[in-house]
Amino acid sequence: MTGPYLLPAHLDPAQPRYQTSFSVEVDGRRVTARAGQTVAAVLMSLGLTSWRESGGRGRRRGLFCGIGVCAECALVVNGTPNVRACLRTVEPGDVISTRGPGESS
Repeated sequence: MTGPYLLPAHLDPAQPRYQTSFSVEVDGRRVTARAGQTVAAVLMSLGLTSWRESGGRGRRRGLFCGIGVCAECALVVNGTPNVRACLRTVEPGDVISTRGPGESS
């Protein structure tokens, strides 16, 4: 038994259900992701806790609510801007950019 609810290990929600891993690109760097992970989970596994700046003020933003309400975690995935990292599940070959169009590193 494991976890706070004493579930069998194979039913523990904290354990990844999929062991399949694949690569995605984050700001030009190839990284490993697991099936079922969100973009936010991949970024946080890399130690990134903030990945954009607020409009005009330069304050760093990242995961805040984690349920898609606030849009603080918005970034670019496969060329599509304003994707909420907390909601988007990674797919093999995804290209993730923490910088918006026209932003430099």
